[in-house]
Amino acid sequence: MNALPTTPLAGLKVVEMGQLIAGPFVGKTLGDFGAEVIKIEAPEGGDPLRGWRLQQDGTSVWWQVQSRNKRSLALDLRAPEGQEIARRLIAEADVLVENFRPGTLEGWGLGWEALSALNPRLVMLRISGYGQSGPYKDRPGFGMVGEAMGGLRHLTGEPGRVPVRCGVSIGDTLAALHGVIGVLMALYHHKVHGGPGQVIDVALHEAVFNCMESLLPEYSAAGLVREPGGSALPGIAPSNAYRCQDGVVLVAGNGDSIFKRLMAAIGRADLGQDPELAHNSGRVARVAEIDGAIEAWTSPRRVDEVLEILTAANVPVGKVYTAADIAADPHYQARGMLLQQTTRAGRTLTVPGIVPKLLGTPGALRRPAPGLGEHGETVLAELGLTPEQIAALRARGVLA
Repeated sequence: MNALPTTPLAGLKVVEMGQLIAGPFVGKTLGDFGAEVIKIEAPEGGDPLRGWRLQQDGTSVWWQVQSRNKRSLALDLRAPEGQEIARRLIAEADVLVENFRPGTLEGWGLGWEALSALNPRLVMLRISGYGQSGPYKDRPGFGMVGEAMGGLRHLTGEPGRVPVRCGVSIGDTLAALHGVIGVLMALYHHKVHGGPGQVIDVALHEAVFNCMESLLPEYSAAGLVREPGGSALPGIAPSNAYRCQDGVVLVAGNGDSIFKRLMAAIGRADLGQDPELAHNSGRVARVAEIDGAIEAWTSPRRVDEVLEILTAANVPVGKVYTAADIAADPHYQARGMLLQQTTRAGRTLTVPGIVPKLLGTPGALRRPAPGLGEHGETVLAELGLTPEQIAALRARGVLA
């Protein structure tokens, strides 16, 4: 009997095209769980993410996370020879991931019709700003635009002020995670039900919109346009950020029984026993009073004291973590979320661990992020190209 693979996606062949965040995050996630990911980059500089934000040894430390477990093929897809090599790779692949503007691959002869004829079982994930159809499909779209169109940016920030971003490229990441879900569902449909390959069309704004909870039904039911609520969660009380002597804590006391425990812990049992505040609707009507009572209790206390008291009372509470807090936190350490990764330059870097946690077949760090075109000769040799053919491609600038 053959032994089961140690990672759930072992044997899955993925070709990753595109750059920066959304598409490569998909490749990262599949690669973390055992997929063999070949990343195709432009020979001139590669993925721009290599140069984004903090750099070490000439390469972004973000790159070390986003491209771990991948092999790099620096290939000019604008050249006919590059396109032919891409076709040969895709003919053997299970999944193609791309996040170019719609029409780009078609212009290179690598559209769905051509590729599905070449490989009928192919699952093709296409991530773009507005999707592959509709009146906006040809517009350029980055994650921040998707966050705005999806409804998220309108809700971030303080009332009456310019909306703020959450600090990370959340629109791209949400699109990527929806893309991973789509890929796994399409693979299941093929492998279990015998269905053909298919296209997964993910639009950045739709991925954001899918996470907007009751935003649209509230407007449909009552014409209610939800407005930004700052640190609070409008319509749910109490759930807010509260100042302490040395920082800020977040308290979620919005469950009926939790609210009573919270009020008892802060010495306001009178509010906890008030029948008007027994349920959320009554608390929302008096949220300013409740928030004032909580902050009157937290403000003269240190964060650690507030955390200790409310945790003992079984009230959800937390502090606002910085990167330094995360790096020092024993729970992060115990859960394997502070992963030590060695870069190609030999440096040790602490990076986020692998999520989600499959207890039977967990993900793993199998190889560090690649140098530009590092695996070109190996990948092309696996396709059957001779050393002379590879050298000729490199001489013509098709391969870096």
